[in-house]
Amino acid sequence: MSERQGTAGRPVLELVDVGRHFIQGDNQLSILDGANFTLNAGETVALVAPSGTGKSTLLHLAGLLERPDDGDVIIDGEACGTVSDDRRTAIRRSEIGFVYQFHHLLPEFTALENIMMPQLISGLSKAEAAERAEQLLDYMRIGHRADHRPSELSGGEQQRVAIARAVANAPLVLLADEPTGNLDPETAGYVFEALDALVRQSGLSAVIATHNHDLASLMSRRVTLDDGKVVEV
Repeated sequence: MSERQGTAGRPVLELVDVGRHFIQGDNQLSILDGANFTLNAGETVALVAPSGTGKSTLLHLAGLLERPDDGDVIIDGEACGTVSDDRRTAIRRSEIGFVYQFHHLLPEFTALENIMMPQLISGLSKAEAAERAEQLLDYMRIGHRADHRPSELSGGEQQRVAIARAVANAPLVLLADEPTGNLDPETAGYVFEALDALVRQSGLSAVIATHNHDLASLMSRRVTLDDGKVVEV
C-alpha cells in the first residue's frame, strides 16, 4: 500500500484565530471564538469534548466543508479561507479524508466499488482503483467481504470499509467524527485499532473526535474545546 510522503513535524493543518458564529434571535452564539490549532505531519490528535461544544463544527471547518466567519484554515501551507469553491473542492478531494459516525456507504455498490469510487473520480483507471481497494480491504482484514453490499456487512465491517474509502486517495489529513460511536465497545476497540494502524502505516495525520478516553489515550496527544477555543489536555 502506498504511503503519503511528508516531512515529520511540519504543519499540515492550521486553524488560525478561527471563529464560527450563529444568530439565535437577537443573540449571537459563538461556537468557536479565536480558536487556534496545529496538526503536524505524522500526528494523531484526539479531540475529546462534550456534545454541543463544537467538535463537528471544528472538523467541518478543518475539512473545508464550512467557511470560518473569522480567521483562516491553512492546509499544507495554503490559506483556504477565501479561495474559490472549486479550489476548496479540489483540496478536499486530494488532501482530506473523512470518516463519520455513520458509514455513509453507497448502498447499491459493493465494498470494493465504494472504495474505488473516489479514486475513479480523481482520474485513476478502473484497474488501479480496484487494486488499491483490494489492498485496503485486506489491510482492514475484510478482503473476503469485497463483493458484499453495505446491507450485507456488520456495523464494524461497514465502518472499516468507510475508513478504507476515506484514505483511498492517500490524503494528507484524515478527519474522523466519532468513527466508533455507533459500535459496541468490543467492535469499537477493534475498528479503532485498525484505524490507528492504518493511519500510522500510511503516514497520515489525523484528528479524531471521540468520547472514548481509552481510545483517545492511544493517540499522540489530546485536545478539547473550552469557551470556543482549542485547549491541550
